[in-house]
Order: sequence, then C-alpha cells, then structure tokens
Amino acid sequence: MTKLFLSLHVVAAVLAVGPVAVAASMFPAALRRAYSAPGDGAAVTGLRILHRICRVYAAVGIAVPVFGFATASSLGVLTSPWLVASIVLTAAAAAVLALRILPDQGAALAAAQAPDPAAAARTPARLAMLTGVFNLLWVVVTVLMIVRPGSTTSA
Repeated sequence: MTKLFLSLHVVAAVLAVGPVAVAASMFPAALRRAYSAPGDGAAVTGLRILHRICRVYAAVGIAVPVFGFATASSLGVLTSPWLVASIVLTAAAAAVLALRILPDQGAALAAAQAPDPAAAARTPARLAMLTGVFNLLWVVVTVLMIVRPGSTTSA
C-alpha cells in the first residue's frame, strides 16, 4: 500500500503543482502585455486562462498532502523532522498561493480590463516575486522529500 500511496503522491505533485508553478510564473509577463495594450482581448483571454489553470490545479493540488500524509503514515515517519519541515513549507506554499497569488491574479485580471497606471507598475512585479517564493518553497520541499535528512536511505 505504501508504494501505491507514494506513487499517487508523486503523480499528484507533478500533475497538480507543476501546472500551477508554470501558469503562475507566466502570469506576470502576460499581465505586463495586457497592461501595455489596453483593450487587447487576446491578452485578457490569456490572463483568464492562466488564472483558471492556477485556480483549478490549486484545488486538485489538495491531493498532494492527502497522499503525502497517507504515505508518511504507512512509512511511520509522521514525526520525522524533515517531514515536519516539509509539511510546514507546504502549508506556507499553499498559503502564499491561496491568500496572495490567486487573489492578486483575480484583481489584476479585473484591472486589466480597465487598467490603473499605478497598479500596472507594481502588480506584475509583486506577482512575480510571490510566484518565485511559491516555487522556491516547492523546490525546498522536493529536495527534502528526496534527501530526507537523517533517514536510513539518504546517502
């Protein structure tokens, strides 16, 4: 059962977190293009698509910690420091996504339809920074999952 849970956990991480990381990373550049060409329907459509990808795959991403907890429980490592750190970092990444990136994308999408010059200057940069933090948190979690400091399988 452990191998099944681990497989589902990894597949969920790749198929759910990957699209969010890519779409969220593309959003700031697409937003700059939309702000630089007010009234460009194609630019706004692109923003809508990227935002929808982020929202939908964020919801699907809930499967990642669910299968992660099932895997950790079956391995008996729920209290391991590397796993606790991974859980905290995963929660932080989820909070950045749910509380900052997705709402900021929604507001930016609305502003792209009636651009505010002040928001146009700072919103793409802020979204790029938040997305970078989100992606960095996932990189650290991935490294912790592979290296597992103190485990019997780490070299």
